[in-house]
Formats: sequence, structure tokens, C-alpha cells
Amino acid sequence: MSRIEARLAELGITLPEAPAPAANYVPYVRSGQHLFVSGQISNGPEGLIVGKLGAGMDVVEGALAARFCGLALIAQAKAALGDLDRVKRVVKLVGFVNSTAEFTDQPKVVNGCSDLMVEVFGDAGRHARSAVSAASLPLGVAVEIEAIFEVE
Repeated sequence: MSRIEARLAELGITLPEAPAPAANYVPYVRSGQHLFVSGQISNGPEGLIVGKLGAGMDVVEGALAARFCGLALIAQAKAALGDLDRVKRVVKLVGFVNSTAEFTDQPKVVNGCSDLMVEVFGDAGRHARSAVSAASLPLGVAVEIEAIFEVE
């Protein structure tokens, strides 16, 4: 068992299947030492996590939705690389939060994904990041996050 697989087991985390693309794009592209993972939407064990932050959905629910995005990002990295130990670093996350114009806690929502990356990859999980508001997201989901990984 790889080091990262062992860490996931220690944390009690089971990765979902890497989601198939929903339109005319690929789930990831490797270019040199970087793996670019397309935006992953908030999809939990019970299905899509839909809602708008600031209008019936709170920061705790949004952070959980972002965590599920992070699990999908890691699942895509595993599908691309075969072995998560090949991830040298989480370079950058870009998080989109379906939120009202008045909602300003997008960073706290995207922390759900950021915290997961550090839990799983340790210091190599610390990354640059953007957390922005969106008036709406595909299928009405609460959060979508894309990632760039440095890989071997």
C-alpha cells in the first residue's frame, strides 16, 4: 500500500470513483510535471449537494460540499497517475462558491477542500488558492473546485 493510500485509510477516507466528464472536456490533462484537474462539483454519497451560500446554506454545509469536491479531485489524480505517491505537491486550487451577492465567506467554504489536501498530503498539500463567488454553478451545485498538482 502506498504512503498516501495508507494515510487515507488512517483517516477513514474512501475515495469515490473518479467522475466522468459531463460535457466536451477531459477530466485531467498532464503537461510535463503538472496535472491539471478539471473542476469537480460537490457530489456526496447521497448525490449532488445543491444550494446557494447565503440563501439557505451555511458555511459549515458549504465547507462539507467543498470537501467532497476535494475527494473527487484526489480521485481524479489517482485515475491519472495510478499511485497517489506520485503527487509531489498540491500547487493550486481554484474554488467557485454558488453564493448570494452579500455572502463574503467564500474562503471559509473552500477551506473544506484545502483542509482535506493538508490532511491527506501533509505539507505537500499546502497550496496557492483562489476562492470566488459565482451567481450559479452547473446543476445548481454549491461548490466547484479545480486543481493543479505537481507530479512525478
